[in-house]
Amino acid sequence: MTRSLDGLVLAPVADQAPGQVGVRTRFAYHEQDGTVWAEYTGGDVVRGHLVGTREGDRLDFRYVQLGHDGTTSSGHCVSTVLELPDGRVRLDETWQWESRPGRGTSVVEQITDEADPARGE
Repeated sequence: MTRSLDGLVLAPVADQAPGQVGVRTRFAYHEQDGTVWAEYTGGDVVRGHLVGTREGDRLDFRYVQLGHDGTTSSGHCVSTVLELPDGRVRLDETWQWESRPGRGTSVVEQITDEADPARGE
């Protein structure tokens, strides 16, 4: 798959632990010449940013975020870009906090206005 992430909005399919991204978090992705970055907000996250690289279907990036409780956190994530049967993009992610203990996996999928779960649809 070589589809660009540029301009796509993705959201987690499940909540993580409190203080982390969740189904109400939205990631606005950008991509250019092997560089990826995104801004994200929603749920427990006031503002977050990620920046990294893409090589084929593999993303490797660092992220930093500010929570509603006033804490900042940072970490590292490696994601695999997949295309769903309906043509939307899915990222299978393996992440690890660098500023605190913790690691895990998550899945984020491209959303459309018509199917945005945060709008209660």
